[in-house]
Amino acid sequence: MVGTPELRDLPPPPPPKRSFDVAIIGAGIVGNALAVALAKQGRDVLLLERDLSEPNRIVGELLQPGGVRALRELGLEGCLDGFDAVPCLGYQVTYHGEPVHIPYAVAEDGKRPQGRSFHHGKFIQKLRAASKATKGVTIVEATVSKNLIKNAASGHIIGVRCTPKGTKQEISYFASLTFVADGCKSNIRSDFIPKQVQVKSHFFGLELIDAKMPLKNHGIVVLSDRAPVLLYQIGTHETRALVDIQGKPPSQTDGSLKAYMLGAVLPTLPEEIRPSFRKAVEDSKSIRSMPNSWLPPTMNQTPGLVLVGDSMNMRHPLTGGGMTVAFNDAVLIRDLLADVEDLNDTDLVLEKLFDFHWRRRKLTSVVNILAQALYALFAANDPNLRVLQKGCFAYFQLGGNCVDHPVGLLSGMLRNPLVLYYHFFAVAFYSIWIMYKTTSPLLWPVCFFRSFAVFYTACVVILPYIWSEQQ
Repeated sequence: MVGTPELRDLPPPPPPKRSFDVAIIGAGIVGNALAVALAKQGRDVLLLERDLSEPNRIVGELLQPGGVRALRELGLEGCLDGFDAVPCLGYQVTYHGEPVHIPYAVAEDGKRPQGRSFHHGKFIQKLRAASKATKGVTIVEATVSKNLIKNAASGHIIGVRCTPKGTKQEISYFASLTFVADGCKSNIRSDFIPKQVQVKSHFFGLELIDAKMPLKNHGIVVLSDRAPVLLYQIGTHETRALVDIQGKPPSQTDGSLKAYMLGAVLPTLPEEIRPSFRKAVEDSKSIRSMPNSWLPPTMNQTPGLVLVGDSMNMRHPLTGGGMTVAFNDAVLIRDLLADVEDLNDTDLVLEKLFDFHWRRRKLTSVVNILAQALYALFAANDPNLRVLQKGCFAYFQLGGNCVDHPVGLLSGMLRNPLVLYYHFFAVAFYSIWIMYKTTSPLLWPVCFFRSFAVFYTACVVILPYIWSEQQ
């Protein structure tokens, strides 16, 4: 962990200062965005973070164009400058060695938007520096207790208990509204959200040095008979490789994981990538991993409390949509609370949170459903899913709207769930047609019956996620 003196050496607030308009637990992506946005409205904001040293994660490194746009709306676009952030222009999907180019679709201004990829920790530190520089934001390095302060009579959350770093004494801060933004491993979530986090796979991350990318400034998705591999630059000399492994992964201690990487994954990669991938595997002492989680959104109904970011809603990181959702949620919360003068007006705040839950779906339902459905197709682990995977790749090869609309949805620039549903089922029917096309006419009677199984599989893939977004 890299120390950051200008953040770690922050003086504590004066002893009498224990009351704020807003308390935010977690100075990560959404926590910093909300701190800045709400402080600019004249709110007195407390931002609590357990550890202000630079984090080191293997996900949260690719910000889609929709996230860049939201960052601009928050006045935080400058956080993408001053460090080695790399422009991202789209994707290349490689299916059993055959590539298809998927650039970001042309926007309304006639230009192709750009995403950005970077070291997660460096971006977080830029956001924290922006919070520190914003009038009205007080940053305290402290571990927050799971037991929030609650009004015994009304159940209203009125503050937090925390232990400042370097001390053993627990202190209390009070706030009209508390935001929980403590991430995917939230220790507060379980007391307020009954839904359970689902983990079906893990990303294992490697950092490749001076890798020769098949297509510069593009994310590379490698599809084979195994789960997908994602490659993208995070710096001038660094490229992130994320290898998805379903179920129980091979052991690190006996060398099985390295053997899997070199024996099963390496041969599926583009030839240009293989030397740097091999070196990264051989040089690594321990390959870091991250669970790929799914948590449907839940409406915030506890007075005085709002769960945001990964604390409330997660999706598979294959499509890189998490930060885009977080920044857009910050924009929406800022706008909805703009006309709320008194955050102690519980009825009005809950009314705004009701609006937040339903209005955010225009973007988040697209990002959430697309991430889960696309992962199911890209990680195809049964014959029917493999038919859909092959059809999906062939659909991209058609070009035009068959590429522009899906990548527009993925990028966070196109926010229309109906467009997603249309293209998903178009892929399903096109997959069935491809199955007939590549099968001998003598076997078409078999294809006829199998086509029903393929379409049923497509429905099983997407319909549960559509339903979850309506709750």
